[in-house]
Amino acid sequence: MSLLPSRRRLLALPLLALCATTLPSISLAQAGWPARPIRIVVAYPPGGISDNIARALAEKLSQQLATPVLIENRAGAGGSIGMDVVAKAAPDGYTLGFSSISPLALNPHLGKLPYDPIKDIAPVASVMYSPVVLLATSAFEGKDFKDMLTAAKAKPGSVRWSTSGLATVGHIVLEQVQNGAKVEITHIPYKGGGQQLTDALSGQFEVITTNLSGAVMPHILSGKLRPLAVGAPGRVDALPQVPTFAELGFAPANLSSLFGVFAPGNTPATVLHRLNTEINLALQTPDLRKRLLSADNVPSIGGAADFARQIAQESANNARIVKAAQIKVD
Repeated sequence: MSLLPSRRRLLALPLLALCATTLPSISLAQAGWPARPIRIVVAYPPGGISDNIARALAEKLSQQLATPVLIENRAGAGGSIGMDVVAKAAPDGYTLGFSSISPLALNPHLGKLPYDPIKDIAPVASVMYSPVVLLATSAFEGKDFKDMLTAAKAKPGSVRWSTSGLATVGHIVLEQVQNGAKVEITHIPYKGGGQQLTDALSGQFEVITTNLSGAVMPHILSGKLRPLAVGAPGRVDALPQVPTFAELGFAPANLSSLFGVFAPGNTPATVLHRLNTEINLALQTPDLRKRLLSADNVPSIGGAADFARQIAQESANNARIVKAAQIKVD
């Protein structure tokens, strides 16, 4: 998982240099791109929602570009392994990456990386954002977000907040809520979401942050998990009654996971521009859009420069949060 602030707070930062939109005079037809299969390195294991969406996108691009677009899974290190493959590939448009923005916007602040997130990677296009949801378990007797804060203030540390791990989007949201409300909440980090969800259903802690997904929604609909807030630019269609963190007065905690396509640094601007155009066209097709929405993800269509600004601002936010909260990953 990676992080997405409110769009109104996005600022232009040096990462924009990677996404220049001035195109060389030579045409793509003259350059002959694409003339062979394209590889998309997915920074996550097979079978997950990000992998499924990447494969659906690859199928659309294969049709639109009239050339095979193949998927290669290179998971590990929070997406950094896959991104390193992209960073070290030839900048010719034949190796791309699909990942959340965390390998560029969060991981650099947690330790040394084998690639330069600014020089070695070019953002191509955002694809989707996955809303983050704060859920109450059976261990929490309150009704809403306000009740959670009241409980935390009345007895510091009594509210246990589970995340899928240190320095994940859920952890960052927790730190922002603690800082904004001036409360003490006990962090319960897991190593992934599987056991975390199992323990949530058995009431092992009071609240949990996780991405809204097909695995979580049935438990919300059954009442086993109760939504208190969502991290997204606006209320999500699946939970229209649930306020965003921004609506609740915690705009810095209003974060979600943004995914997109990346290319090696120095990839020709003509290729980046063509790829951005084709990806945006694919995201507007009814079947791919339906596939995204059915998995509670939201299509994110826009230019490469906008995507770069989001990454740059997120990186600046994360640097401040990681330092202030003294977040460390062993």
